[in-house]
Amino acid sequence: MLVCISVNPAIDKRICLARLAPGHVNRASEVRAAAGGKAAHVAMVLHRLGAEPLWIGFAGGASGQELLAGLGELNIPTVPVPMKNATRSNLEIIDEQGVVTEILEPGAAVSLEECQTFQSACDAVFKKGKDVVTAILSGSLPPAVPPEFYASLIERVHDCGGKAFLDTSGEPLKKALKASPDFVKPNREEAEWLTGKPIQDTKAAAAAITQMISEGAKSVAISLGPDGLVWKPLKSDFIYHARASRVPARSAVGSGDATVAGFAFAAEKRLGADDSLKLAVACGAANCLADLPGQLSASEVQRMRELVNIETVIP
Repeated sequence: MLVCISVNPAIDKRICLARLAPGHVNRASEVRAAAGGKAAHVAMVLHRLGAEPLWIGFAGGASGQELLAGLGELNIPTVPVPMKNATRSNLEIIDEQGVVTEILEPGAAVSLEECQTFQSACDAVFKKGKDVVTAILSGSLPPAVPPEFYASLIERVHDCGGKAFLDTSGEPLKKALKASPDFVKPNREEAEWLTGKPIQDTKAAAAAITQMISEGAKSVAISLGPDGLVWKPLKSDFIYHARASRVPARSAVGSGDATVAGFAFAAEKRLGADDSLKLAVACGAANCLADLPGQLSASEVQRMRELVNIETVIP
């Protein structure tokens, strides 16, 4: 049972134009809008891989209804948690040279009562699924939500015998490590902030992973963008580095979310380390070719799995 938890969802809007000219009128050649936020991207990829994920998230205003309708059109079941303020929008601008500019709204503040309602909704799902639940906690926290929020949800799913995958940053990530998430996937910049050390190569990434595991995480993968992914599986003595073949990327937005979905799907299917890593990296690469974040092609994932190179890292 894969549950995608979205505390700060969004409407994703992708705008294509010839060239972004700040300070001038810019005319778009194409505009697409869809349900978004990191957890929605994860759910979309899981669905494309053949899983049946459940999405739990805040939804408010007309944009919140648009979000839920968009997930419904993709056949992703939802547990919406009403909020007074409207769901945010994220803007992605792509020019003809492939330069991507993102403008991310912080998200509307939620009240203490809304946070408690959200936790109750998660509790109900966790208790129903018990030890077969894998909760995937993705994204930033909106204003006024305490940084311990993810740590609390991790403890709640563990109390029911389930597992918790985490993809966030900053203080929420730091505090969540103490709750021993089963899997964590920061990117290079997020891991550097957490460890206070630069990550310039795979050995430095492996050292950062070792530090994060010492602080509570059970398994950690650090994405290095074009330089691939470094991962230490659960209860493994080895740390691996994987790299996909370069693709003519349309946009890398959502590729980290696709990678998380690949790891979660692999864990659900009990795949071995090599197969898990190949699937996760292939999902991230295939997302770069998608028309919108998370809406990748399963056939592209399968094709790219065969092109992933894996080696062992010596910390």
